[in-house]
Parts: sequence; structure tokens; C-alpha cells
Amino acid sequence: MDLFDDPRLTAMGLFTEVYTGLVGKTAPTLAAAGLSEVDFETLIRLARSPERRLRMSDLAAQTSLSTSGITRVVDRLERDGLVERHACASDRRALYAVLSEAGAERLRTVLPRHIEDIQTWFTGLLTENQLADFLEALRVIRDVVRPCATAGVQERNRALRAKG
Repeated sequence: MDLFDDPRLTAMGLFTEVYTGLVGKTAPTLAAAGLSEVDFETLIRLARSPERRLRMSDLAAQTSLSTSGITRVVDRLERDGLVERHACASDRRALYAVLSEAGAERLRTVLPRHIEDIQTWFTGLLTENQLADFLEALRVIRDVVRPCATAGVQERNRALRAKG
């Protein structure tokens, strides 16, 4: 086999092409709502987290931004009224980023069109079984290459189950 034709290179190349293409197709909807990709990722991660909040350190880990990088993003989102910072009651050093009602409303405004874009350019191109298999494969890979991608979520879910 020619080294240049290695199927692993093909897999990585196709994945990169698909990701880049999808970003190009979905970014205009986000931009029309006044959101960058990183703004949207931050807001949607907060929206999908218990109590719509994450510790700043967990949010940084989930978005693969540095602590200072996520601080700058949250600063900007806070100035826009989309995120609030709350102190942690049990650890004075920790801060939570919390999705504000204005942030939730911005997401409610952009999500129908964003989901339509995803359906048109991504999930709608796959059968139900293909999508299920694809999601399972992505989780296997994600859990190895980005084990912090769910930082703070499992611990919080366990704590909520223990209370309930």
C-alpha cells in the first residue's frame, strides 16, 4: 500500500472536510444572531448543563479553551447580558458561569434555524441507524481525545441523583 493512500489519512481528511464544510454552512445563522461559534458553544453548553451553569474551569475544559480564553468569552457574554457569574457557595475561589434569561432567549431565537441547518447539511443526510452509529463512534473517539469534554457534568448529575 502506498503511504499516501493510507485509509487513516483519508478518514482524517474527510472528517476535516466535513467539519469545515458544516461550520461554513451553519456560521451564517449564528452570525445573524450576533453569535460567534465560540459564543454559541459556550451558551449551548451552559443551557444543556444542570441548572444552566458550569464552573468556569469545567467550561474551559469542555470548550477546549484555556482558562484565560474562557474568561474573555464569558466577559464578553456577560457584558452582552447573556451570561452571569455566580460565586460558588462551597468554594470561594470558584466561579460559575450561568446562562441568563437573555442568553436562553437568544438561544431560543437562533436554535430553530440552527437545527434546520444541522438537519439540512448533516443529520438529515444520514439514516436513523447511520446517525446512531455515528454518534456512538464520535463518543468513543471524544472520550479518548477530549476526556474533559463533559467536565463537571457527571459529578453534578451524581449529586442531583443523590439528593433526589
